[in-house]
Amino acid sequence: MRLLLVADTYPPARISGALQMRDLAQALAAQGHHPLVLTPALDGVERLESEGPVQVLRVRAPRTKDVPYWRRTLAELVLPWILLRGLRRSALRNDHWDGVVWYSPTIFLGPLARAVKGQHACPGYLIVRDLFPDWAVDAGVMRKGGLPYRFFKWIERFQYRQADVIGVQTPSNVGLVARDAPAGTRIAVLHNWLSATAHAGPGVCPALGTLEGRINFVYAGNMGVAQDMDGFVTLARRMRDRDDVGFVFVGRGSEAARLKDAAKGQPNLLVLDEIEPSVLPALLARCHVGIVALHPAHGTHNIPGKLLTYLHAGLPVLARVNPNNDLVSLVEDEAVGLVVPGDSAALLHAHAMRLADDAQLRAAMGQAGIALARRMFSPEGAARDVAAMLAVNVDS
Repeated sequence: MRLLLVADTYPPARISGALQMRDLAQALAAQGHHPLVLTPALDGVERLESEGPVQVLRVRAPRTKDVPYWRRTLAELVLPWILLRGLRRSALRNDHWDGVVWYSPTIFLGPLARAVKGQHACPGYLIVRDLFPDWAVDAGVMRKGGLPYRFFKWIERFQYRQADVIGVQTPSNVGLVARDAPAGTRIAVLHNWLSATAHAGPGVCPALGTLEGRINFVYAGNMGVAQDMDGFVTLARRMRDRDDVGFVFVGRGSEAARLKDAAKGQPNLLVLDEIEPSVLPALLARCHVGIVALHPAHGTHNIPGKLLTYLHAGLPVLARVNPNNDLVSLVEDEAVGLVVPGDSAALLHAHAMRLADDAQLRAAMGQAGIALARRMFSPEGAARDVAAMLAVNVDS
């Protein structure tokens, strides 16, 4: 099938959504499909590229990352029309598509999916990775029932109406999406996926300073309101008397600058800027436990891409997530780490101490994580699932 993949982020962007769409496109191509990725151009230069068997059309568009919320909203609101215009002006404007696959977040790509489906009489697969705006209400950054919430909720539901299939991260999200999707919409569990990142070599690893040689707990990913990283800042403070333990936060996000300030005067905490994905394995090789952080007030379910990164690296995880999150049973049943379902600082501290003190436990959990990543979270599996669901809708 000739498939149009649409996302608001793609490498060289370093966030998990960009890496996931790259891996999905490459896996689809390896399985005999012909994907085109339609995405904004980070450098503002419109161009059609070939990355092996995958074509990438980059369209000049306003920035949607690392900008104030109001600018992001406006940029995402016009993004589908800008991407659609770029596609129609490109050398591929007369190509036919057998299916359109789009990634959320953002929630604003519904108009593009509707236009492509209407022109090509093809099915659409919506990949949903978080349930906005509901998670924003849970995190306390938006009031349920307020005008912004009702606006974003209308956009979310419009997007759902354009999908023949909606792929959610976990089984518990099926019912949450079904409340807002049209009756009869197919909702499938599409586990997160990520390929193992090639190692760039030890010479490129960022310096860890006084944390070099310690048992390091590492967080690699977005640092925003949804993660509520303060729980791990408090944990680092409680463990500051352990001169054999360190905490490394690396990434970007709305809370990154504040966390850097919080790390000042706290010698066991280091906050680093975002690094290249190819450099990350070298950093993880010098760490011992991967941190998963989700705001305890969330009512939705999330298996973050960073979890997959830790699994591939053979790191056990220390997770602090919302109660009843499907991630709790996953981590516990697969014995890949320890998890705090809620906001218990005492339990988080106890789990951290146990992982710091038991090298054999860390090694066993790390090996279990490698096996789990290969079995459940492969790009090849995700590509097969997406293609199969689209093929069913083509034939029906």
